[in-house]
This record gives sequence, structure tokens and C-alpha cells, in this order.
Amino acid sequence: MRRRAGVRVATRRRPRHPGGGPDGHAADGGPLTIELRPLTHADAPAHCAGEDDETVRWLTGGYGTVEGTCAYFDVLAANAAAGSGKRGFGVWLDGRLAGYVDLDPDLGDGLDPGDVNLSYAVHPWARGRGVAVEAVRLVCEVLRATGVGTRAALRIEPGNTASLRVADTAGFALLREVVSETDTHPDGAPVTFRVFVRAL
Repeated sequence: MRRRAGVRVATRRRPRHPGGGPDGHAADGGPLTIELRPLTHADAPAHCAGEDDETVRWLTGGYGTVEGTCAYFDVLAANAAAGSGKRGFGVWLDGRLAGYVDLDPDLGDGLDPGDVNLSYAVHPWARGRGVAVEAVRLVCEVLRATGVGTRAALRIEPGNTASLRVADTAGFALLREVVSETDTHPDGAPVTFRVFVRAL
């Protein structure tokens, strides 16, 4: 991991798509550069275009609009400037917006004081390439550098097998399973989360 002009950057060697992928990369097995950067209004169209049914199911609960996304990015930027509340970053893979990750130090269901909840989504074209794992690792570096919290936490529904793999690969340990007091499924049933933590 290195820093470039205040941006968190990770370079990892990952296999390319055989014969070239939908993003135009050759199958050369070369290093992939994954970066976290603050999101701006200019990123909103690509952010919205990267949402799909999986993103809505496991993270957002609905598709966003460019206008609403710009307003949300403004909230994240204000929180970052104030040093409090939820802060978010775009995840870039080889210079292309590939997803989103945020950190939220406000206490939520199943978390203990000092825990910082992390949430993330990866655009469909970039999945299966280790992007979420590297984004989580990079945002943990942000937490360490800023002194926010003592543990990173992931709250994952048991059916979200991709995120369960991210928790395992990124070195998180299962803490507990909780039934949310605030989050519900469309049928009104409460959401069950497995809480995973990693010391900072």
C-alpha cells in the first residue's frame, strides 16, 4: 500500500480476464491498481450506472438518481470536513470507477463502542477480482491513520455469500449474529446480520 497525493492506493497482482475482459484489459496477469478517492458530482453518473439488483438487495434498498447521489456525496464530503459521521470513497480499479466503500463510526445494531461499520459495493464488471477485499483493507488504513475507532466491523446478511468471503479473506472474525432493531425486509421481517470485526 502506498499513498499518492493523499489518495490511498493498493497494487496487487491479479489474473486478468482470459482473452481480455469487458473493461478492455489484456489477459497479462499484470498488477491491478486499486485506489480510494473522495467522490465528486462528476462521479455520480458512473456511480449510479454501476448499481444493479445485487447492490440494491444487499446495500441500498433502491436505485439512486444522479441528483440524489450528488446530494449524498455532499453529505459525505461535509462529514469528512467535520471529521465525524459517515464518510465515503469511490473505489477505482486501474483508473475506472469500480465501486464504493464507506465508514460509519456511529453505533449500529450489534456493534460495540469503538467499532466502525464498513459498507461496500463493487460494480458488476469488476466483481470476482478482489476489489472489495482491497477496498476494505485500504479503508482500514484510513481508520488507522485518522484514529477513528478501535475495530473495523462488517455487518453481513447470512445469504450474502460474496461478502462473507470478503470478511474471511480480509481477516475479519465472526463476533456475533444479531437481529436488527431498525432494518427490515420488504415483507416487514427484521434483518439478521452476522457481525465480523478486525482490530485496527
